[in-house]
Amino acid sequence: MSSYIALIDYGIGNLHSVEKAFTAIGVKTLLTSDFQLILAADKIVLPGVGAFGDGMVGLQQRGLVDIIREVVKRGTPLLGICVGMQLLFDIGEEMGRHAGLGLLSGCVVRFAPQLGVERLKVPHTGWNQLWFETNQPLLSGLESGCYAYFNHSYYCTATQEDILAQTDYGLRYASIVRRGRLYGVQFHPEKSQTVGLQILRNFSESG
Repeated sequence: MSSYIALIDYGIGNLHSVEKAFTAIGVKTLLTSDFQLILAADKIVLPGVGAFGDGMVGLQQRGLVDIIREVVKRGTPLLGICVGMQLLFDIGEEMGRHAGLGLLSGCVVRFAPQLGVERLKVPHTGWNQLWFETNQPLLSGLESGCYAYFNHSYYCTATQEDILAQTDYGLRYASIVRRGRLYGVQFHPEKSQTVGLQILRNFSESG
């Protein structure tokens, strides 16, 4: 089979919109939960909307936890999107306390009802800015302060060395992370127009 990006199907929403976004930039994807097709892919995307716990159950029921850990161990580039990014971390605190994939250090915690002087609306929904911490190929062609589309109630407490970009919403939190060839974005690139498509293009072209 020719080169492709595997979109991991683990029974959670948002899969087809991500598939369409890659199609729009001319990148071949394969939506699958087949172990061999995932292992053979050039790159992997773990999309997702919904709850952290449900996402981990979906991965566990399909036997995908060890497969994801294996592709990361091999050095295959992997991009987690929204809940897919959150699942990369150690622990998620949405509707209970759940173990994540443990590929990145940190917890996934809820925005506090009130931070600072302004009461936050939760979920954090709409356009917000990405403030770059460092220059990396994933951010090529973009400027710090560009806007992406968010829709989430929980954020990741990533370690500083893993953070590529942060976003302000009552506090400054990690909105893009990276460790080696493992990447995560808290926003929805498939809904973020030019900025989102550029990030997907950069990921597809990454080494």
